[in-house]
Amino acid sequence: MESRNMSDVIERYLKAMLSGAHQVEISRSEIAQQFNCVPSQINYVIKTRFTPENGYVVESKRGGGGYIRILRVQVKDNCDLVDVMIDNMPQALRPRQAQVMIQQLYDSQLVGQQAGNMMLNVLSHQTLDLDDRLAEDTLRARLLLAFLQSLRYERYTQRQL
Repeated sequence: MESRNMSDVIERYLKAMLSGAHQVEISRSEIAQQFNCVPSQINYVIKTRFTPENGYVVESKRGGGGYIRILRVQVKDNCDLVDVMIDNMPQALRPRQAQVMIQQLYDSQLVGQQAGNMMLNVLSHQTLDLDDRLAEDTLRARLLLAFLQSLRYERYTQRQL
């Protein structure tokens, strides 16, 4: 039998729940109990696998009647994708997060291979190379945000023509 990482199993379970719906509402403790794991494992999966750059928005409410709601982002066109990315851009962005977002732009044909590779190089740790990790991640987020804003403007003007 194939050995599976618990995070992968939980991710597949949640994505299966989402396959027939636009959103799901879960209880962290119930899911943790179902998979016989600690609730922080559920937090980890949601925080790392259900991100805006992966096409998801997560809402939560704490307390006795609390829930975690996972919504699949429904993008009507490529301009909407750029808007979702801009609206959900974190203050700091790790290199892997930037790679995922640029790949999504490429997959949606918003950027070509050359522009995508250029952005990957500009946002790489080797290029930014700051001693302060938070400062580097913050700069990466600001650079990608500027790139997305220029894409949005370019796409908007093309739609107007």
